[in-house]
Amino acid sequence: MKGIIGMLIALSLVVSLLQGQEKKVHSRWIVGPSLGYQYQNANFLKASLWGLTDLGYANYLRIDGGANMNWKERKTYVVPEFGLTYYLGAKLAWPFVKAEVTPYTVTPKIGVGLFNLVEFATGYGFDMKTKDGLGSVNGFSFSLGLNLPLNYHLY
Repeated sequence: MKGIIGMLIALSLVVSLLQGQEKKVHSRWIVGPSLGYQYQNANFLKASLWGLTDLGYANYLRIDGGANMNWKERKTYVVPEFGLTYYLGAKLAWPFVKAEVTPYTVTPKIGVGLFNLVEFATGYGFDMKTKDGLGSVNGFSFSLGLNLPLNYHLY
C-alpha cells in the first residue's frame, strides 16, 4: 500500500516538474492516477493510471490500467486490470459505459462521473477463471473512484 502511494506521489512530482516548463502545444491526452473501491463478490482497493482524450462533440475515451487489491486470510491478492470507458457527454455529470477486463473476469459497467473526478458505477462481472485462494470474483459489481487529472489545462 505504501509503495502504491509513493508511486502516485512520485508520478505527481514528475508531471508537475514537466508542467513547469513552458509549452505552447498541449497534449490531446489528460493523464493521472485514480484510487477507488469496488465490491464484486469481494472487497477491492483499486489503483490505476489513466489517459483521457476528446473524441469530439463532448464525447471522451478513457483508457486505464492498474490493479485491484484484496487482503484475505493474511494474504494479499493483486489482480491486474485493463479498462476502457466511453463518456457520452461532458456537463456536470458525465454518463458512461465501461468495460473492465482482468485475467479472471470481464465486467461491463454503466455509471456517472462528476467532471471525471468522482465516479460511481455498477455492472456485472462474468467469471472466466477462479483465482486460487481468492475464489470466484463474479457477480454484481459496484465501484466508487476518485480521479486526479495531472495535466488538465484550459485554453
